[in-house]
Amino acid sequence: MTLSPDPTEPAALPWEQPNTRERLGSLVVSECEAASAEEDTRVRVRVRSRSLSLSLSREEKRRRRRTSANYRSAHATRERVRVEAFNVAFGDLRRLLPILPPDKKLSKIEILKLAMCYISYLNHVLDA
Repeated sequence: MTLSPDPTEPAALPWEQPNTRERLGSLVVSECEAASAEEDTRVRVRVRSRSLSLSLSREEKRRRRRTSANYRSAHATRERVRVEAFNVAFGDLRRLLPILPPDKKLSKIEILKLAMCYISYLNHVLDA
């Protein structure tokens, strides 16, 4: 809103125009209303985003949590620890198996197959 004189009235300074106080008062009121409407919009947006986060399903919340960098980093660390424990267990099993030569490198599936055969052999020895 501008404070220029009406084009139909003779040119005069704003403070010389009739009803100047009313015009200035309405200007201030309309600016305050616009500001409060803007704040209301921000509040509504915040409330909607909160209600949106509250209305997410469990699966959607889980998906959002899993996409965070902290979650991925922690998950990668847990996975490394799990794989290391898995490899240690295979190494322990490998040392218990009688294999010639003892320094021969075996795959995990070979270790499992040899363990099955060795257990079967031990059962046969106990039964005899």
